Amino acid sequence: MGTAASPLFYPIAAELEARGPRLTAEVLLRRVRQRRQIQGIIAASYLVDGLILLLYAHAGTIPETIGPAFTAAGLLTVTVYLVLSETGLTERFKDHYLVAPQLFVGLVLMLVFSYIAPQVGAMFLCTLFLVFNFGSLRSSARESALLWTIMAAGLAALFLLTDKPIGLPHDNATERLATMLMFALTIGRCMFLGIFSSAMRQSLYRSGQKLKEAYRRIEELAELDELTGSFNRRCIMRMLEEELLGAQRCNSPCSIALIDLDFFKRINDAYGHPTGDEVLRTFAITMFANIRAIDKFGRYGGEEFLLVLPDTPEDAAFRILDRLRAIIAELDWSAFSPGMRVSISAGVATLRGGETSDSFLARADSALYASKARGRNRITAA
Repeated sequence: MGTAASPLFYPIAAELEARGPRLTAEVLLRRVRQRRQIQGIIAASYLVDGLILLLYAHAGTIPETIGPAFTAAGLLTVTVYLVLSETGLTERFKDHYLVAPQLFVGLVLMLVFSYIAPQVGAMFLCTLFLVFNFGSLRSSARESALLWTIMAAGLAALFLLTDKPIGLPHDNATERLATMLMFALTIGRCMFLGIFSSAMRQSLYRSGQKLKEAYRRIEELAELDELTGSFNRRCIMRMLEEELLGAQRCNSPCSIALIDLDFFKRINDAYGHPTGDEVLRTFAITMFANIRAIDKFGRYGGEEFLLVLPDTPEDAAFRILDRLRAIIAELDWSAFSPGMRVSISAGVATLRGGETSDSFLARADSALYASKARGRNRITAA
């Protein structure tokens, strides 16, 4: 079976898919599976109560019709909800689980049968714990308060406006067995709902962690140059501004270097753009392997890169760049193509008091052009 929703069985799904990717067919089908799971739990609970009622009927406590009638009424509500779910009609609502309507129906069902069969009324009233325990999984605070008010009014009517004796049967062995099972299974189902709720919270937590990781990855990719893995221009410029502010505030030295791959256009023309891309990637990897953790390296544009050197005076910055220049020149570039040689030129500038990033970069740029004018493969200090 494919993941596309059938318009016959999932008309709302088809409608939503036509509107756009807000709710995909995969999401809609996952919701349907979740609703089936929940309704399966509810149906099983009604069957358990039905079996206990049959025990009470066998003991002569209630008429034999009470158990089947209660089970049938409960399963009917499950069936109606499943029909709404399978046809996609529940997707029209913000709460596609329809928790509040289900809580209300369950509440009314328990109160009605407490009135009809007061001899075992304690059983139906105990089942109210299950109803509200289930509702706590998805209902809002406002819905819970409203339903609690309705329940309180219903209980007041049952206890204060009628003279029905709400019974807890225990006169013979069968009644005592049924009552024991009623308590044990009610507590067991409450525990199961607690475990189910815990599993849902853990699943939600894991989903949240995956979402955070995805957001972190998206933010990381938004800051990186796709080709070289270095910071992109927007990110490296932001980092430069941050380092400038920090250096001026702490009165510490800060240097930058504008780096250009020499005659890179010739490499592209002679060896092709794919080889040129590999050269850029290799250059970036080599730079990352040979700079400090505090240094910031990003692609300024084309084959031009910006290196930010915090806490670095002019002479130290010059030595760093000259060492990097020698490393790049000594790489075995012939692995890409026989006879290939790659070198870099750079202009180094050190921050002056009160200087802006624009003038800072302009001085580094002038020094870079001086390196090119002097024959390339060299470093020039501004």
